[in-house]
Amino acid sequence: MSSSTEVSLRLNPSDAFIYGTAWKKDRTKRLVKEALKAGFRKVDTAAQPRHYQESLVGEGIREAIVEGLIRREDVYVQTKYTTPAGQDLNNMPYHPLDALDVQVHTSVASSLRNLRPNEDTEDASYVDCLLLHSPLPTIDQTIEAWKLLESYVPDKIRALGISNVTLPVLQSIYDSSTIKPSVVQNRFYSDTKYDVPLRAFCREHGISYQSFWTLSGNPKLIKSKPVTTIAKSTGTDPSVALYALVSDLGIVVLNGTTTTVHMEDDLAGLRKIGEYSQRHENEWHRARSSFQKLVEP
Repeated sequence: MSSSTEVSLRLNPSDAFIYGTAWKKDRTKRLVKEALKAGFRKVDTAAQPRHYQESLVGEGIREAIVEGLIRREDVYVQTKYTTPAGQDLNNMPYHPLDALDVQVHTSVASSLRNLRPNEDTEDASYVDCLLLHSPLPTIDQTIEAWKLLESYVPDKIRALGISNVTLPVLQSIYDSSTIKPSVVQNRFYSDTKYDVPLRAFCREHGISYQSFWTLSGNPKLIKSKPVTTIAKSTGTDPSVALYALVSDLGIVVLNGTTTTVHMEDDLAGLRKIGEYSQRHENEWHRARSSFQKLVEP
């Protein structure tokens, strides 16, 4: 069940979401700035030009800093090292035949350059978290890559994590590492039975669980009674009600909306649902309990 100790939903909307920058292409810089202006304070990207424009993410953050919208220390910036299997071999931050250590170091260097907070220097550049985009072909290679990334902590990388991971692999990394995983980013959908044992492991070990495919992977959840009840009671969109109920489980939701209106509405909707949950604790308790039974049977 949820680790929340309060019946009402108590969260900071800017902490509930991480802005996802995949597939934004040449709109990336504009959308990152709009997300930051709307109130998002976490940004997710990757050193994977096939799906992300990491350099444009950096440009958007730098322009937001120059324009006084944010300070670098106010924003959580997360990126990824992606193996050759996940790259476009004609457009990637390292050569596909490079040794693993060269791949990792070259990828990290490109991310630090792309995400530097100051246009003129990379000296002050750091990322708040860097994820392995997926486990490597073997557990030994996965742990080797993790050990290489540990050498950057805490100066250039503040924390480490992994995406698209199963519980046995996560346990192996946890047991073998000096710098323990701080983040897991996985699909949140019924095919994985909502990662119940893995999320329990995360809670027990202080690991933040981030969900993607939260909307697209859950058409039945969006139409479920607890979601539609909260949406109707608060006058919010069912997608926002789903976000709120997922956030109540202690999950950080990847939100990759491409319109300013949805950015603002999603944040405002979470605040509205949070206020509703405090005024109508019994109704909120019934909805959250019903929702938990759907995803944590």
